[in-house]
Amino acid sequence: MQFRLYRLFTNASGNLRGMIWMLGATLLFAAMHGAIRHVTAEIHPTEIAFFRNFLGLVFLSPLFLRYGLTPLRTQRFGMHLIRAILNVGNMIAFYTGLSLTPLAEATALNFTAPLFTTLLATVFLGETLRLRRTTALLFGFAGALIILRPGFGELNIGALLVVTSALIWGGIMVMIKVMSRTDSALTITLWMLLLMSVMSLPPALPFWTWPTWTGWAWLTFIGVSGTIAQLMITQAIKEAEATSIMPIDFFRLIWATLIGYLAFTEVPDLFTWTGGTMIFASATYIAFREKKLHDDRKSG
Repeated sequence: MQFRLYRLFTNASGNLRGMIWMLGATLLFAAMHGAIRHVTAEIHPTEIAFFRNFLGLVFLSPLFLRYGLTPLRTQRFGMHLIRAILNVGNMIAFYTGLSLTPLAEATALNFTAPLFTTLLATVFLGETLRLRRTTALLFGFAGALIILRPGFGELNIGALLVVTSALIWGGIMVMIKVMSRTDSALTITLWMLLLMSVMSLPPALPFWTWPTWTGWAWLTFIGVSGTIAQLMITQAIKEAEATSIMPIDFFRLIWATLIGYLAFTEVPDLFTWTGGTMIFASATYIAFREKKLHDDRKSG
């Protein structure tokens, strides 16, 4: 039975395999975020960020035994360094936001990251922002406002931290676009984990508490699941077109809703679903539009 399923998977089209990889990644990311929200009751978010990077690096360390230091060869060390500094801030902001915000709401707001990527790419990469993409961006950010509802109650600092992390991640994605021109996905991932393991330790030290055995189990799960999910997304991008896998990312909100309800008795309100759907629809449209423009340039 397992062999038959494996043959069906390997014989499937690249787009279908990519969609399956992406589906698995969304589930692992949602599970990791649920674990982070749970373990923040025992361990400070800055310490969780350190262990997420360090244990992820430990998980990938066998690659050094196989390939030596070859995967670390790069012409863009300075960019890796800046990316790591930004990513530490992004991770601490997001993990702190997760500790203060319902899981589904944090996931919905996190969908704004591709919108920020598009916006920042026009500034730093000179990409053109035409009417359709501008309209899609405004629609997506309107969805974020629906979730945040400023002026209709006290703003959730956790939600603002999640949006801040999405803004930082949008900038990081622009950097990854540049780095991927010369560096492989493995090189980018290894430098990220290596540098962030060092950089995320000092912010964690003032809040340091040694985890319990249960805490160690949760931290290990966070480090391993996050690393595997990143590799699955890399594989999905490699095998499938972005327009095929982008819609699958919406499952992150579905998994987060289920985990939030089962683990924390959280029930997302209509504002979260409406805003999250608007943000996701905007990001998906932009991905489809960019693909069409890219194909037109190639055929022209």
